[in-house]
Amino acid sequence: MALKATIYKADLTISDMDRGYYDSHSLTIAQHPSETIERMMLRIAVFALHAGEYMVFTRGISDDEEPDLWLKNFSDEIEQWVELGEPDEKRLRKACGRAGQVWLYNYGGRSADIWWEGMAGKVGRFDHLNIFSIATDTLAELAALCERSMQLNATVQDGVLWLSSEQGSVAVSPHRLYGSAER
Repeated sequence: MALKATIYKADLTISDMDRGYYDSHSLTIAQHPSETIERMMLRIAVFALHAGEYMVFTRGISDDEEPDLWLKNFSDEIEQWVELGEPDEKRLRKACGRAGQVWLYNYGGRSADIWWEGMAGKVGRFDHLNIFSIATDTLAELAALCERSMQLNATVQDGVLWLSSEQGSVAVSPHRLYGSAER
């Protein structure tokens, strides 16, 4: 019997001083059976960093044709493709060919470092690609905020996201590895 996704709910209030974006989102997050709590919480944090009226979670991990999040315009064109993990060169090429901006958040400690060592020389040919690294200890701190029903506050200033709940507060400071675009 196939395992089913675990459903989480999050009321997320965002104050993004960097972009001048202030709004609340009621999110329903499906945690894929193969997805860790750390990765799922990182998806929420990345949503807060890129939030907009039409930013949505996709089927992501369970569909090779979609990223973890995307923002599409009314013409169904992908304006932002937001991915987590260590995609191969082919997937990055596809994302850059389909989207106006591509954002990749790499995580995982040593395996992420090894991935970047192999990929660093290959990404220069991809237009509008931005790659960031997330520290392993940040993932553990994000996981500590997780509950089946969450009330989260996100404040973004100077590129740092502060995500907080009654469980505590976490600073998410993505380290830029490649690219120069602003969110």
